[in-house]
Amino acid sequence: MGLNKKQQKVATELERRVEMLREFMNDWLLFNQIMSAYPSPGVNKAQLENQFLKIKSKLAREHRVLQETLQSDYGLDGNTMNIVSGATNLEAIYTQSEVAVKKLQTEWHRAFISINETLGALEDKKARAEQGEKVFLPSSIMEGTAVKTGSGKGLKTFLIIAGIAGVLAILYFFTPLGDMYTKAFQDLIGG
Repeated sequence: MGLNKKQQKVATELERRVEMLREFMNDWLLFNQIMSAYPSPGVNKAQLENQFLKIKSKLAREHRVLQETLQSDYGLDGNTMNIVSGATNLEAIYTQSEVAVKKLQTEWHRAFISINETLGALEDKKARAEQGEKVFLPSSIMEGTAVKTGSGKGLKTFLIIAGIAGVLAILYFFTPLGDMYTKAFQDLIGG
């Protein structure tokens, strides 16, 4: 049985997301390879520093796009970008104590595991979608509109204000305390 257009669209979008995450994981591996190669004797440290700065920049760009694209499917370790931003340059990393370097490597491995967990979950979702199972795709792609990027802070603020206004209206109109609130408000504004 073939997939209908909607199911095919979901499967195609999931394939795109899986590829994005695989690229991020490959860059995450390269970040570690460059970092690990630095203390080796005979390496071109200037060239490694240059590659390190480039991969850090790429990871930062990819991470933001990945986070916005995956939305609720995003399951990467919250410390991932702290690792990238905290590793200012290779020389600074290796002038730290051995304990600090080991801690950085441990944090890198923790993030690597979370990237793999997220990738596994996405690949599973993609496989289920390709088999025709209905899967949730966190985006507006299902409605045929472009995937909206941005934080949604305006909507969130509106919903909070509307919620507070609703609670106040309920207290005012549906409780015996409404008169007390009215009097307190009038006293407050001098009315």
